[in-house]
Amino acid sequence: MKRLRPAARSRRARARLPSTEGFTLVEMMIALAIFGMLTAAGVTLLSLTARTQEASDRLLAELGEVRRTGALLAADLGQAAPRLHRDRDGRPQQAFAGGSGDAPMLMAFVRRGWDAGEGAGLQRVGYRLRDGRLERLSFTRIDGGGTPVAVTLVDGVSALRLRYRDDEGDWRERWDPTDPSRLPAAVELVTTSEPHGTVRQLFLVGAPAR
Repeated sequence: MKRLRPAARSRRARARLPSTEGFTLVEMMIALAIFGMLTAAGVTLLSLTARTQEASDRLLAELGEVRRTGALLAADLGQAAPRLHRDRDGRPQQAFAGGSGDAPMLMAFVRRGWDAGEGAGLQRVGYRLRDGRLERLSFTRIDGGGTPVAVTLVDGVSALRLRYRDDEGDWRERWDPTDPSRLPAAVELVTTSEPHGTVRQLFLVGAPAR
């Protein structure tokens, strides 16, 4: 029987043993590069998703602000009543006073459908532009003075314009009819603000009792 020499037996034994060699340096560098690219792509995607969500939330909030303002104006103007009132000095005021938007006080009138306060469901309200803020004023009394409660509706207003439609279909820059109890048929409000741009809204006004 032929016997193998020790050197041959050693080479055969090494051939039968499983390889214990790991990744080479080049393979490790390639793997790390791929991992780095995947990580960077994941971070970029996450950042993009967060920015998109933030932009969507901001746009929804801005749209909600416009809708809330429009709903409040529609409710107030739709319930406008041909009811004269008096100022703090007791002087009679017309039922509906409206400017073009070049003065701080924009509109002032009495509305129906109010559950609290005096006057059997009536409330005196007003709208003004102050320091770039469109505000709604609510008075505790229909007649007389007093400090109104101001609520900001739109901030950052840079321009504002109002027009009033009469019963004949003509548009007026101001509402100052000869009949102090007369109400406009509709009101057009155009606002320009940084968050919303230029927005045009039309509102129907409660019909005067005839």
